[in-house]
Amino acid sequence: MTTSPPGSSVRVIKPRSPDFVFDAVPPHWMGGSPFATQLINGVNLLFPAGERFFVRSVRRYLDQVEPELAAQARGFFGQEGRHARAHEDFFEALTRQGYPIASFLSWYERMAYKHVEPAASPVLRLAVTAALEHYTAIMAEGALRDGFLDAHAHEAVRDLLKWHACEEIEHKAVAFDVLQRVDPRYRTRVAGMALGTLLLLSFWAVATGTLLLHDRRQGVRKFFRLGNTMPLKGLVTEVFYAGIRDYLRRDFHPDQRDNQQLARDYLVAAGFEPAAV
Repeated sequence: MTTSPPGSSVRVIKPRSPDFVFDAVPPHWMGGSPFATQLINGVNLLFPAGERFFVRSVRRYLDQVEPELAAQARGFFGQEGRHARAHEDFFEALTRQGYPIASFLSWYERMAYKHVEPAASPVLRLAVTAALEHYTAIMAEGALRDGFLDAHAHEAVRDLLKWHACEEIEHKAVAFDVLQRVDPRYRTRVAGMALGTLLLLSFWAVATGTLLLHDRRQGVRKFFRLGNTMPLKGLVTEVFYAGIRDYLRRDFHPDQRDNQQLARDYLVAAGFEPAAV
């Protein structure tokens, strides 16, 4: 990883609206492995409602930031809204395959956004958003860099995840920059990281477990196929351990992780217009 100075992030954040067709996606679209598929599906189930929470959290402070950052935030809102709708289109495929996602989504949205969200202060919600955007940017970098999706994923889901990854990298600093304008205290940032990590891991585990229970009829050999090749160690060491370590540095800024070119290269190759810098 190379570093770049704070303030070097993309300045024009452009929402895009690609079309994805998920009719041919098989139940175990990640190399035929229930385990690998449902681990990724599990975090995907969190995205639509989570991204709408991110938008609410940032939008509350839009009138307290400078016009340039407010413009970036509006681009962020557009990207997150399109991500939510695209993932909900994919959920329709999961529902047709018999996965009990409606009951999980009802429970998750009730717990996270009817109970936890109102109990947190607005600035803590913003701090949670900034922390979770840091995690998603690291996961996005891995999705574009490691080649695992290219090697094993069904092309429709691969394209969904890589497009999403590019836009996560493009707007990775927006929530953090808004938080720095609103409440730059270190303890606020740390509190957001602590709560965000707890919520992400908890809801992700329940989502993945719900999907895996539906696949419990699979034999053990097939169930854990790709278990040794999927970069699970990287999820722990590169996303959570390294992500927390970096975020807790007092001089941290998302732009210190230089991954914008990964996003630009994929967007150009896929026929999208990259964001202006």
